[in-house]
Amino acid sequence: MGADQLTTFGQQELINSGTKFYQRYKSLAQGTTPFVRASGQDRVVESAQNWTQGFHNARLQDTSSTVNESLPFNIVQISEDQGQNNTLNHDLCTNFEEGPINEIGDDAEAKWQAVFAPPITARLNENLPGVNFTDDDTVSLMDMCPFNTVANNNGNLHPFCGLFTATEWQQYDYLATVGKFYSYSIGNPLGPTQGVGFTNELIARMTKSAVVDRTTTNATLDGNNATFPLDAVLYADFSHDNDMMTIFSAMGLFNSTAPLSNTTLQTVQETNGFAVNRIVPFSSRAYFEKMTCTGAAEEMVRVVINDRVMPLDTCGGDALGRCTLSAWVNSLSFARAGGLWDSCFTPATGNSTLQLL
Repeated sequence: MGADQLTTFGQQELINSGTKFYQRYKSLAQGTTPFVRASGQDRVVESAQNWTQGFHNARLQDTSSTVNESLPFNIVQISEDQGQNNTLNHDLCTNFEEGPINEIGDDAEAKWQAVFAPPITARLNENLPGVNFTDDDTVSLMDMCPFNTVANNNGNLHPFCGLFTATEWQQYDYLATVGKFYSYSIGNPLGPTQGVGFTNELIARMTKSAVVDRTTTNATLDGNNATFPLDAVLYADFSHDNDMMTIFSAMGLFNSTAPLSNTTLQTVQETNGFAVNRIVPFSSRAYFEKMTCTGAAEEMVRVVINDRVMPLDTCGGDALGRCTLSAWVNSLSFARAGGLWDSCFTPATGNSTLQLL
């Protein structure tokens, strides 16, 4: 199957995503081409290219469009080489990438795996004498279901997936949720800090002002209007699922979620909407919208993740999920202050004793 490659099904998902974006923002997209950035890994750049293809094809079919730009669109690629500042790829925070803090997510997953996997492993070993699967093998075997499914050009559920029950798949899904929460979200002391740089770039775009950040932003790129314009109507950035999780967390979107249990399966209601299948499935999308509303004295902001309007509790969001622009910016004090960036490079103490419930 290869590794770190975009599948044919994944390519089509990104084309569809570009088409959907054009249709959603048609009144804006008819007259402009989005400014596009991508983190430098091949599959991320390819995702951006496929997305622009979908956007372009949708615009060609729109007889009202006033833009005649052809492919390929210009894509600013940000290097993922070691030591490079990149708000679309976490890598610079030493204490996050190494040591006890890095192990928090793995430890949480291991505890939940030890709860749900043994009965499955026992059943597999009973039906496959001599194989002697471990719990790690069981999870790896379950991993083959989604990956074989998307390796199919049509994305049809692979028959192999039927080896496991619906309940077991819910338990497996929760394993990924626990892992993301304690590795890249508020369950990790430095998880949200990895998303601070992009959040500050978003503030700059929304307010049309220079980027103020001392974390992962690339000052050379962000200081040049050609590589970081502040006057674009539409922007499209392409990153990794882990980085999206850190960005959402830096924005405080999951502040109402209590520490996840790693001994009991929790429902999405119990986690206040924190679930990997909702937040970062394959080809996940987040829209950060700035709008002018009739009767409103100020521009407003809304966040939509995979077609779900997020409740912006931290800035007093209304029933439609909107905050005023100033309230939204003020609510991002964690990011504007640099998060816990200084803790990335000081000796870590006490993190290995973090208690998971």
